Amino acid sequence: MSAELSITPQAELWARYSTGLYRNEELGFSLDLSRVRMSPSEQSAIAEMFPMAFSAMAQLEAGSIANKDEGRMVGHYWLRAPQLAPTPELEADILQAIFDVKAFCQAVHAGEILGHGGKFTDVLLIGIGGSALGPQFIATALASSHDKLHMSFFDNTDPDGIDLVLSSLASRLSTTLVVVVSKSGGTPETRNGMLEAQAAFQSAGIPFAPQAVAITQAGSKLDQTAQSEGWLKTFPMWDWVGGRTSVMSTVGLVPAALQGLDIDSLLEGAGQMDSLTRVPQVKENPAALLAMAWYHCGQGRGSKDMVLLPYKDRLALFSKYLQQLVMESLGKELDRKGQKVNQGIAVYGNKGSTDQHAYVQQLRDGLNNFFATFIEVLKDRQRDSIEVDAGVTSGDYLYGFYAGTRKALYESGRDSITITVNEVNAHSVGALIALYERAVGLYAELVNINAYHQPGVEAGKKAAAQILALQSQAVEVVVSNKASLTADEVAKLANASDVESIYGILRHLAANPSRGIVRQPGKTPAEDRFGKL
Repeated sequence: MSAELSITPQAELWARYSTGLYRNEELGFSLDLSRVRMSPSEQSAIAEMFPMAFSAMAQLEAGSIANKDEGRMVGHYWLRAPQLAPTPELEADILQAIFDVKAFCQAVHAGEILGHGGKFTDVLLIGIGGSALGPQFIATALASSHDKLHMSFFDNTDPDGIDLVLSSLASRLSTTLVVVVSKSGGTPETRNGMLEAQAAFQSAGIPFAPQAVAITQAGSKLDQTAQSEGWLKTFPMWDWVGGRTSVMSTVGLVPAALQGLDIDSLLEGAGQMDSLTRVPQVKENPAALLAMAWYHCGQGRGSKDMVLLPYKDRLALFSKYLQQLVMESLGKELDRKGQKVNQGIAVYGNKGSTDQHAYVQQLRDGLNNFFATFIEVLKDRQRDSIEVDAGVTSGDYLYGFYAGTRKALYESGRDSITITVNEVNAHSVGALIALYERAVGLYAELVNINAYHQPGVEAGKKAAAQILALQSQAVEVVVSNKASLTADEVAKLANASDVESIYGILRHLAANPSRGIVRQPGKTPAEDRFGKL
């Protein structure tokens, strides 16, 4: 019997772990693919695809038009390495923006810039998608009792959600700095949030403009509004930074610095990971290894979902952040040749050990349609822990649940990846963000799709605009008629064929008395009647 065949399964797994673990002690980071069932021949076959991907990433960083649909460069990597920007002007712009962020936030913290009620106590960030998800993730992951300002967010156009935030800020509105983030200034959700905030300030008798900051592209609608109304400050956004990769730009740096977080360390951690992920050898590049595992697990088609399980409360929003980064980047109908491929990797997750009591049961025993990614954090807390059992702390339990779940999933035929960091701080958070940004870019090259546009998002926006236009037509018909009408009758009078949308619009309006529409229920939706209140 050969020595290889005599190795026990546990010993074989240990050997795979020990010889295959990627780690960087300086960064305090490791990546473990030993629980991904990928043979050496499979690894070699996928690795042969990477020279093209490495070349494409190098061209992207050199300033090529990577987002060809929009004729734009893709330069979020320059944000943490301005010296790599393709022109001196871009390098100067990035450095100046960082300088301005620090100077402004220091002045706010020192009380040199005051709100209507005195020194600022709070920040209300208004954004959507990447303009909110990134800042929210960083704010939650790095929050502490030493935060200089408290963070709140409008990240939707839900009136009730807006009211919840405003109610929490009511007594401190006069010391709340409002940061509005929108590249174009025309994003409806962000515009609505801005108008809601302005109305709240006006109702409280507080001037809005002296407490408002815009983060936007020069010349945008938001920039014009900020200039004409005399807002406190405007920070730049650039067309070469996409929303889902904007967290290291002013989009993320302004709120983080206002909160009092170490933005230099955040940028440094991202920059250090960037350096590691530029290495053009798969085995020495953690982002390439991650992309290789994705490709293998999903057979190059995203046939399995990515379940993210961070065993740390501070990283609870990381799965939500990665949903946009991964799914908006990789979820594409067409490849670069115009062929229909329907690519993508679905992402979901919560946190450990909460997941032990939520959906790990299905992960272990249900449909094998996923691969797991565990994020392990070695340091439990900043202070010493008590023993909850003899010789055992609550942090030991957390590790035990992670290790046990990893083992149970593997024994049940489920693959998993483990990323380990020493602790959660600005440096490691920056590194995690950079790791996934590069992995997404490399994977997109392997499957030949454009990771930097979002035609599906734009289609959704156009459809929403059509619904709102239809609402105007429907309301005009109802208010101009003395008799109540069915949705079919309204549609005919509005020359509209989409009766179901007409019905949904009118039912929504009737549920809000201030809109002036009333609904008389019938036996079926087709028999419901709508009239003036």
